[in-house]
Amino acid sequence: MSETLSIGDLARATGVKPTTIRWYEQEGWLPPPARTEGGHRAYGAAHLRRLGFIRHARELGFASEAIRALLDLADHPDADCSAAHALATAQIREIDARLSRLTALRAELERMATSCEGGVVGECRIIETLADFEHGHCADPLHRGR
Repeated sequence: MSETLSIGDLARATGVKPTTIRWYEQEGWLPPPARTEGGHRAYGAAHLRRLGFIRHARELGFASEAIRALLDLADHPDADCSAAHALATAQIREIDARLSRLTALRAELERMATSCEGGVVGECRIIETLADFEHGHCADPLHRGR
């Protein structure tokens, strides 16, 4: 790609909003683009690739600090990649923890829903359970007492 892209073109090509692209520039995640004679940003292929990298890392759930570290690693292709491995395995552990919490939440909601299959709201087990701020009706001990 030898031509340049406007911020709008880059946004359309990557699915990233122009305001987000500008924020990435401010944070140093994207290098400053060249400017046209009129002062407009002019992005190149390197910006497109780097923005794709950032977007992919975001989609995988990496936190900002991890993305910054991964970008730094990507800028040093001859460096040891053990830090990238550590970041990826930490993200896997975070996803596993989230999945565990979501599984427990799903089970709790299913338990609530099966205990109330109609009737009047005053006798609704779902409403009763949600209204119990101490979570005494909840089956999952991790969910109780928060």
